[in-house]
Amino acid sequence: MAEHGSPSERLYATLRAAILHGVFVPEQPLKPQELASEEKVSLAVARETLLRLVGEGLATRLPNRGFAVPAVDAERRQQIAEARAVTEPAMLRLSVERGGVDWEVRVRATHHHLARTPFREPGGTYVSDEWSEAHRRFHRALLEGCGNPVLLDGFDRLWTASELARRWSGTLVPERDGGQEHAALEEAALSRDAERAADLLARHVLHTTRNLTVRGD
Repeated sequence: MAEHGSPSERLYATLRAAILHGVFVPEQPLKPQELASEEKVSLAVARETLLRLVGEGLATRLPNRGFAVPAVDAERRQQIAEARAVTEPAMLRLSVERGGVDWEVRVRATHHHLARTPFREPGGTYVSDEWSEAHRRFHRALLEGCGNPVLLDGFDRLWTASELARRWSGTLVPERDGGQEHAALEEAALSRDAERAADLLARHVLHTTRNLTVRGD
């Protein structure tokens, strides 16, 4: 657990990392009283934290049964991929149309950072947390030019759901960092080729999910 921050922030960071790293398995109950005792926080803090995770898509609230880690089966992964493949290319078209110089700078900077971030931990098997965050920031930067916070909130939730599926399938799927795909996305977006950028993004999203579905089930 992190040493700094409020009890709620520390518990949130701990649980978020545990869920993303597979310490809790899909559909495992998340019991507020047990978490409060284990992490030495109040029951109110535990419930507040779990509700925050529900809002982020990292936990599910069960009617009369508390909380649990979300389940992501093949059908759910396909639904997430379909939602992303429909909404994100449309958002990228808007970004290309509306984004100004500041947007171009963010896209360039986040891609530069992603391209220079090691894909795996040194000597590790799994994708590094640093690469995963750089990957998220690049994709979000591409879409931020749309200027629509409602759409961006939807992106954040779908990204989290997609990231859960990728992480949980990581031991079965030969991971790829998609470096050439990211470079092509940057080039198409910054050259203001909206249709090419949207097509590349849809293919990028569906390619990853297809691999997860084939190998993960």
